Amino acid sequence: MKRILLSLVLLASCLALRGQVVYTDASAFPLYGKAAPTEGYRRLPASLEGVVRDALWALGRNSAGLYVRFRTDAPEIHARWSNTGYHMGHMTDCGTGGVDLYAHLDGQWKFIRSGFEWGPITKDRESRLVGNMEPAMREYMLYLGLYDEIKTLELGVPEGYSLYQPELDSPVSERPVVMYGTSILQGGCASRPGMAHTNILARRLDRTVINLGFSGNAHLDYEIATLMASVPDPSVFVLDYVPNAADSLIREKGEKFFRIVRDAHPDVPIIFVEDPHFSHMVLDRAIADEVNGRNAAQKALYERLVAAGEKHLFYVPSFKMTDQEDFVDGVHFTDRGMTHYADLLEPVLREALTLSEP
Repeated sequence: MKRILLSLVLLASCLALRGQVVYTDASAFPLYGKAAPTEGYRRLPASLEGVVRDALWALGRNSAGLYVRFRTDAPEIHARWSNTGYHMGHMTDCGTGGVDLYAHLDGQWKFIRSGFEWGPITKDRESRLVGNMEPAMREYMLYLGLYDEIKTLELGVPEGYSLYQPELDSPVSERPVVMYGTSILQGGCASRPGMAHTNILARRLDRTVINLGFSGNAHLDYEIATLMASVPDPSVFVLDYVPNAADSLIREKGEKFFRIVRDAHPDVPIIFVEDPHFSHMVLDRAIADEVNGRNAAQKALYERLVAAGEKHLFYVPSFKMTDQEDFVDGVHFTDRGMTHYADLLEPVLREALTLSEP
């Protein structure tokens, strides 16, 4: 009994020393990754509600590619957030609705830990992201979930410590890369938010990447082209819509979609990306014919634009884009696939960025 009492006293003493966690609404800190000012943690502005298709508006409420930046010298960091509790069978709940903490250490962003539910998924979540740190001022980045809508988000540190505005502009917020695409671009099916290839590229390039991936709905909606065109001073545009666009749709809408973006930014490089060769294409001839037809339409569009005199265009073919082990379900990427996809796009983006420098 004495041992139990002593243990309880020691536990109470440790808790007292650590202090109660004090939470601050994350809206007090900079939120990056938006194409335009929006309400809360959504990607599409309120002006598009009732204008774009309902499915597109719903996906625009997801927080894919958004991240919060802050500083603290606290020895531990907590997060408390609520969302819809959205679940998919082929993607981790951490990836869909969790959060990822990164710290800027030794001149680069390093993954620290994810926040997610260990048990059955709920709408209200709380997680100690890291603890037992030597108190020292550090810069942090918190990636938000890829496939859910965050309703509320708070950051917590022990009583006696504070959260501060970031001093480091990294990834650099000026002249962002703007990427448009499908569920793959939105982040399906990364195990955690930081492993979406758009977020991998942002860290590697040290530049904000705006994620306009819409699962199953990259249908070349002109409203999205107009939104992309409205981004102030972009550095590069990436058009990666082919997995959702039938060849007939690319022929019908591809050039006008391009023209909306190009007319607003005549000198900004634009990268066209083909549909990946999905793993089941080696046996499923219908899928192979569909993918090859979409890629042929994308290549024809690109070649027509080049022949018409368009400059600063790049093309990423699907050959060697991925391999058989890169997929969860034959279509969406694992973290391995996301890394390979980032490896493929990175040199093209770096080359495009050299043309985009003022």
